[in-house]
Parts: sequence; C-alpha cells; structure tokens
Amino acid sequence: MSETGDPEFKRIRWRCRRGMRELDQLMLRYLDQAWPMADDGERKLFLQLLDCEDDKLWRWFMGLERPEDESIDAIVARISNLPH
Repeated sequence: MSETGDPEFKRIRWRCRRGMRELDQLMLRYLDQAWPMADDGERKLFLQLLDCEDDKLWRWFMGLERPEDESIDAIVARISNLPH
C-alpha cells in the first residue's frame, strides 16, 4: 500500500524538509525506506524527532552529542544507519 497520496504522509514529508541539505536527506531517507514498515511506536518517535530543533538534530546526527532520551537516541541511530 502506497502512502504517497495520503495527505498526512504529504504533511510529514513536508516536515522532513529542514532547510539543511544533510538533515533533509536523512529525514527523507527514513521516510522513504523505513516509515512504510515502521510500527506505531517508531512512527511516533520519528514525529517526535521532527519536533526537535535543527541545531540539536545536527549535533546528534554528526555524533557531537547524544539525545538524553534513549528512545530518541535509538531512532537517531536507526536513521544514521540506513543505507544511502
């Protein structure tokens, strides 16, 4: 089942656009590769991640810092390890 026509999916895709190319690529890679198979819990974590500030996201994905929340840290690691 394709979610690309779903208005909610389109809204999430728009939220993945961060204005920083590297972050855009990471978020969209997750959305395209992992979102379709993710369970509700993982999807909720991803949406929570999208609420974070770009500077925090950058530091987390570059390995300069780690999120205090272990669940957020896990989704950051999952996204970082997705194939390019």
